[in-house]
Amino acid sequence: MSELEITGLEKSYGAQRVLRQLDLTVEQGTFVSVLGPSGSGKTTLLRIIAGFERADGGCVRLRGEVVDDESNFVPSEQRRIGYVPQEGSLFPHLSVERNVGFGLAREKRRGPRVHELLEMVGLSGLATRYPHQLSGGQQQRVALARGLAIDPALVLLDEPFSSLDATLRASVRHDVRQILRDAGTTAILVTHDQDEALSLADCVAIIREGQISQFDTPDRLYARPATPELAREIGETNFVRGVAKNGAVDTPLGVLELEDTPSTGGGVADGAQLVVLIRPEQLIVSASLDTTHAKARVIETEFYGHDAVLKLRPDFDVTTELVARRAVATQLPARDTRVSLEVRGAVVAWRV
Repeated sequence: MSELEITGLEKSYGAQRVLRQLDLTVEQGTFVSVLGPSGSGKTTLLRIIAGFERADGGCVRLRGEVVDDESNFVPSEQRRIGYVPQEGSLFPHLSVERNVGFGLAREKRRGPRVHELLEMVGLSGLATRYPHQLSGGQQQRVALARGLAIDPALVLLDEPFSSLDATLRASVRHDVRQILRDAGTTAILVTHDQDEALSLADCVAIIREGQISQFDTPDRLYARPATPELAREIGETNFVRGVAKNGAVDTPLGVLELEDTPSTGGGVADGAQLVVLIRPEQLIVSASLDTTHAKARVIETEFYGHDAVLKLRPDFDVTTELVARRAVATQLPARDTRVSLEVRGAVVAWRV
């Protein structure tokens, strides 16, 4: 069953058209990330779903009910939607338990529901504290508990981790994902963080210039992006030119297996000019300078502990730079070392 169905959504602010015939369907119980740069329309989309803004055109349905179209508009307080804003927006003069219970009917604010929620988000011992006495991560947990207090059918998260430091952000977003999964709540996260979108979501919607450019599972989005532009938005990329040959693609890095994807229309004729995507982890760097593989010079190495990145200047095009990622970050080649290059696995390509 669809929790949310959006068709032909339009929104403008004066002469600026923000959303353009946007379509999106979110199934019940799923976690969806909306990923896009600033100004792409993602926050406007969230505000229309929440009922804080009214669409100029199109239709929004929640659980099959029309909540926004040309002739209908259901106010936000009647939509049963939980909303977790970027900064938490807690009331500084209210305790944790009163912040969580704020959206409940007066007689329920001191009942068991609030304490159940605080236990769910791991804050059962902090009910009487005030926001200034909490860490940033704890404040976001309170904001989530408040969003869940009304037993919403849908929770909207508007970049809720962006103000946290990197270590805390990773920990809190994992906990939030688990809390929502345990509650069986449908959720939509708006973010511009690729790692956040791919690691948390069941499905990711890429929004560009007011439209959903691609909507798919994280692994398919990464492995089979619809366009080169989308490939750049969901991970590091290497692009080389190639020519279709016997169902494969002949490139300066060798003859590579070609994924059968919509980008190549189920196959390409021999001789077709292609642009080929090679992810950094597909590029194997070897110190063995044999005659069968392309050669490159190491420009720079970046050590991250869990892995390492090598930046390379290939002999076949000294004006470009390739990036390789090694899972084992030991015995890295030194700067200016000559190396051989090989590609592992099938590649995605698009007609030029």
